[in-house]
Amino acid sequence: MADTFDLSTRTRVVFGDGVVDRVGALVSDVARDCGVANGAARVLVVTDPGLVATGHVDRAEAALRAVGHVVERFSDVRENPTTEDLDRCLAFIAGLESGRPDMILGFGGGSCIDVAKGTNFLLTNGGRMEDYWGDGKATEPLLPLIAVPTTAGTGTEVQRFALIANATTHQKMACGDPSAAARVAVLDPTLTLSQPPRVTACTGFDSIGHALESAVTKTRTDLSSRFSRESFVLGIKSLPRVLAVPGDIRARGDMLRAAALAGLAIEHSMLGAAHAMANPLTARFNVPHGQAVGMCLPHVVRFNAEDDAILAIYTELAREARLEGANSDAVEALVDVLRATLVRADMPTSLTDCGVTPDRFDALAEEASKQWTAQFNPRPVDAAKFRDLFERACSP
Repeated sequence: MADTFDLSTRTRVVFGDGVVDRVGALVSDVARDCGVANGAARVLVVTDPGLVATGHVDRAEAALRAVGHVVERFSDVRENPTTEDLDRCLAFIAGLESGRPDMILGFGGGSCIDVAKGTNFLLTNGGRMEDYWGDGKATEPLLPLIAVPTTAGTGTEVQRFALIANATTHQKMACGDPSAAARVAVLDPTLTLSQPPRVTACTGFDSIGHALESAVTKTRTDLSSRFSRESFVLGIKSLPRVLAVPGDIRARGDMLRAAALAGLAIEHSMLGAAHAMANPLTARFNVPHGQAVGMCLPHVVRFNAEDDAILAIYTELAREARLEGANSDAVEALVDVLRATLVRADMPTSLTDCGVTPDRFDALAEEASKQWTAQFNPRPVDAAKFRDLFERACSP
């Protein structure tokens, strides 16, 4: 049975096995609310070739057409999208005989949903993505967005931000606006069953990183702390289970819930140093984002725990999750479970295994220090401190 619940003032979240088959009716509801005649909308589906191959996109589009919606598909999204992905999507829209869409449906992982959001900014407000770097810079209303995540990672389905990289500089830009948030997020655990194990692991680590980092940022709130705590407890237990038993639909549902909760935590709290380190690792060494976050987290946790207030939060998280050793040394309990999950996912624990060498530390540190998330870390991190963190992350 589907479960509908409100997690924020902007996004209605619909959760349950098979709820993707309701996407047509859900889009009709939004269309009527937005004044689209008879609730029949022109819907642009933004997705990627891998998801098309699974048949999931056809399933969603059939549900849309069954209730009278006109559907167009842009399926050329790449992993870690850049402004070039937005250019291609806009060119696709410009060539549509059906005209400009009434709404956009982002179907896939964080990359697909972020491209849907980024395209929405440029289609409705014009300009370049750089114009929206930051928050609240849209001057015209955006089209209604429906988000259907097929991975349990970014939580972008409940956020107002799109994360898009500049194609030339590789700088990742967080571009947000309240009207960019999805009207509806459709969380269907059955859609995650087709994920390759590597994708499951990388997106899972991204979600756990969101929970751990949002729990301690300088901008954390009581509300974000509640979201972070529940997300971490769900994620740190369910990710190892999903890696061991990929068909466990309940554990996959818990991962989707954990990702959404962490996404909501970010909305109120932002992220920190591990994500700042991950971005240049992805850009310069092609380390998958979630893997990079997972490899950096243990070292950032130890670094942040030198602050007594942050140590207290980590201790609470470790005890809430009932981690082994939490009562004697919570920080080491957190580090141990993170490293153990990396090993279980068949991922390296040292950046050296990803080709990172000491001669690259300075450049990586400089780039990390310029990342937007660095400013929210609970302990100040400049290029010198990031260099030390990269050096630590290269240790066995």
